Amino acid sequence: MRTEQIAMRQRARNLCAVGVAVMSLGAAMAARADITSSTSGPITYVCGGVAADEQAEMRSEARNYDMGLLFTQGGRGEYLSDVNVKLMKNGKEVADFRSTGPRCLIRGPRASYQVVATYEGMSKHATLSPGEKNVQMRW
Repeated sequence: MRTEQIAMRQRARNLCAVGVAVMSLGAAMAARADITSSTSGPITYVCGGVAADEQAEMRSEARNYDMGLLFTQGGRGEYLSDVNVKLMKNGKEVADFRSTGPRCLIRGPRASYQVVATYEGMSKHATLSPGEKNVQMRW
């Protein structure tokens, strides 16, 4: 009888250890931001950066992109998302997308682009060129 109790306790410990390992793995996977790149015309972009894990992931991804935008509002610079972005080159629209976070990293053919960003019906304009990764647009 004693041997059976020891075996049952050992199995319970093993199951607990497995449960803790699975929960830890799930937490680690949840902590990693789900940053996914998209394309619009010849432009590849990724947007995000609200939570700390997304900010870290965006910093890591920045080396793969040569341009970037940051959307904020108000005097304190609160982050914005859901901004409609149009990139124009020589007066022609080359990309159109909606941001899913305050920071958008952009890669495309080397050129200067005119940005028209619209938030709640109000548009802002900027020029974006290769090497400019922190062009801020504030509402």
